[in-house]
Amino acid sequence: MSSKSEAGEIRSVPFVEALSERYLSYALSTIVSRALPDVRDGLKPVHRRVLYAMQQLKLDPNAGFKKSARVVGDVIGKYHPHGEQAIYDSLVRLAQDFAQRYPLVEGQGNFGNVDGDNAAAMRYTEARLTAVAQLLLQGIDQDTVDFRETYDGEDEEPVVLPAAFPNLLANGAQGIAVGMATSVPPHNAAELCDALLHLIKHPKAQVETLVELVPGPDFPTGGVLVEPKESIVEAYRTGRGSFRLRARWEMEKIKGGGYRIIVTEIPYQVQKARLIERIAELLEARKLALLGDIQDESAADIRLVLEPKSRNVDPEMLMESLFRSSELEVRASLNLNVLDAQQTPRVMSLREALQAFLDHRHVVLVRRTNHRLEKIAKRLEVLEGYLIAYLNLDEVIRIIREEDEPKAELMRTFELTDGQAEAILNMRLRSLRRLEEEGIRREHAELSEEQAELNALLADEGKRWKSIAAEIKEVRKRFAPETELGRRMTEIGTPPSAVIIPLDAVVEREPITVLLSAKGWIRAMKGHHDDVSDAKYKEGDRGAFAVKAQTTDKLILFATNGRFYTLGADKLPGGRGFGEPIRLMIDLPNDQEILQLTVHDPERRLLVASSDGRGFLVKESEVVAQTKNGKQVLNLGSGAEAQACRPVAGDHVAVVGENRKLLIFPLEELPEMTRGRGVLLQKYRDGGLADIKTFALAEGLSWRMGGSGSRVRTETDLTAWLGKRAQAGRLPPTGFPKSNSFGEV
Repeated sequence: MSSKSEAGEIRSVPFVEALSERYLSYALSTIVSRALPDVRDGLKPVHRRVLYAMQQLKLDPNAGFKKSARVVGDVIGKYHPHGEQAIYDSLVRLAQDFAQRYPLVEGQGNFGNVDGDNAAAMRYTEARLTAVAQLLLQGIDQDTVDFRETYDGEDEEPVVLPAAFPNLLANGAQGIAVGMATSVPPHNAAELCDALLHLIKHPKAQVETLVELVPGPDFPTGGVLVEPKESIVEAYRTGRGSFRLRARWEMEKIKGGGYRIIVTEIPYQVQKARLIERIAELLEARKLALLGDIQDESAADIRLVLEPKSRNVDPEMLMESLFRSSELEVRASLNLNVLDAQQTPRVMSLREALQAFLDHRHVVLVRRTNHRLEKIAKRLEVLEGYLIAYLNLDEVIRIIREEDEPKAELMRTFELTDGQAEAILNMRLRSLRRLEEEGIRREHAELSEEQAELNALLADEGKRWKSIAAEIKEVRKRFAPETELGRRMTEIGTPPSAVIIPLDAVVEREPITVLLSAKGWIRAMKGHHDDVSDAKYKEGDRGAFAVKAQTTDKLILFATNGRFYTLGADKLPGGRGFGEPIRLMIDLPNDQEILQLTVHDPERRLLVASSDGRGFLVKESEVVAQTKNGKQVLNLGSGAEAQACRPVAGDHVAVVGENRKLLIFPLEELPEMTRGRGVLLQKYRDGGLADIKTFALAEGLSWRMGGSGSRVRTETDLTAWLGKRAQAGRLPPTGFPKSNSFGEV
């Protein structure tokens, strides 16, 4: 591949090198410029640009609203040249009180709801900043942060906001970049302020101490946190973990001695409509044996009514079954992967994230102080010039009237600086009456005193941290726990009992027999049937598999393309008729067939093999597919197809080829893999693998006479066929089926 340098030189670069270099650039750009929040202000670039654009439009909390389309237009035109919908979605999220613990935008109009409905179009909604957003922007015009050129070089934008509010942890953040992700749940601002104040006093405070002050996330939708304290401490120590969050519920007595459950708060980021739909689906599928009905009586507040199937049902057990089966319980993840002050992505602990915020506030304080000192120095210089002019007013007026170069003459005569002379020349005549010596000296003294205090502040680190602590205390007053905005929304509950309710207790189990025909028609007959010979099939079709199962089981299917497919037994059509084509349930190509149908056992291992004589062992828990597409486990060579899938039962492997050669070798010679072609099982000059099975050598090798006959023969003296994997083998014992198949024994 050729690459053009800055000088116009064309040089040859290996394609792999060029591709990796460009992909790395793309990945870093995504991480830094789009996906990960900054630990200092907790914002991604798009959110920072939205807030800054709104401040430039003077959309303060006390000002009027402006259309969201105006805000989005300014953000696109000046700062963020991306899709308008993406920017509007970001603005909407900042305004949603069910998504943000402390909204940064106040919206007017339809900004979506907890049901999952979208916001109205940007031309129909209006927005302005909240007081919390003002805290983030506070002091941005006092040289507290760096600015950089916008994408077109016509304007400037802040690299980070001054952030007098701990926004990263207070509002949380979500982001997915290339090769990394961020997930920070929201927290209570008052608790964060307490932890920050403690960290200022005790810079080496341990995470365990900080967790006493910040006991866990505080979600805007409430709920009950039931994660053990040890797990919470560990998550905050490492920056990675998850928190178990449950819906808040209460029992309501009704006439006749019955009761019903009222859910008043649902977990964070769970869509209420989807939650109800999911529970209704479970009810219809008879997987919630203890629940009778669910109704949504929500208005402004959430009110889900759950009716038990019987008044004798224990409410705790009912809710436990729902927590296990639905999104009434979720795990809120913590992955404190953020950009530090040097724009380097890394995972931080709770202590490191809080310290990074304090370090940022320290930088802001120093920069703000220096900015103020510069302003004071300039003003003092001007005041000293005014004082000289006041004391020599007649001479100053004469010089201005008579001299050709009054500025130079003033500077020479009174030893003024350029700035002082310029200030005197720029005075209006009306200002002379206000030019009183006493007023000048008073302002000079006040500014000199302030200058001394600020210089003392810069010289004393202890004073600086006291100043930062005072600022944090002021923020805490605004979010005190006794206020509506500051109260904790999420209750810190106790972890649930260690007693696990078995699935059998909450799901209706029924015995079924699953029939799969040779042409791929599947059905489920009620009950367990030992004899299915009278089962009817379509003309020209016949039975291939008959498996006893329960309606709660998962079925694992292995096809000739080397893929495993997963089906829920409860999803199968009834036993009347011929069933339905299995290709309606899984994406099985027309030229492929099912080789094996079994009930899923996560503790079991499987032996998979291809027609070219290669194979390996795989844990059955690794082959479960989440989609209709299935899961590719056995990779196939050119012209090969999957030949067999057998549950492991024993210590040896018997493999027979189409050339009618039998080889037996120890099971331990096979590797355990999750995916691949595997290793060579048996060597062939012509043909391929015919059948394979595992067995216990001490019990002998058994096969069914005539392939599917009723007689079974067992050979115990197998010395002649024992060997190493990948050998050719020998002709099988006399009486071995001509089909070269062991049959189902």
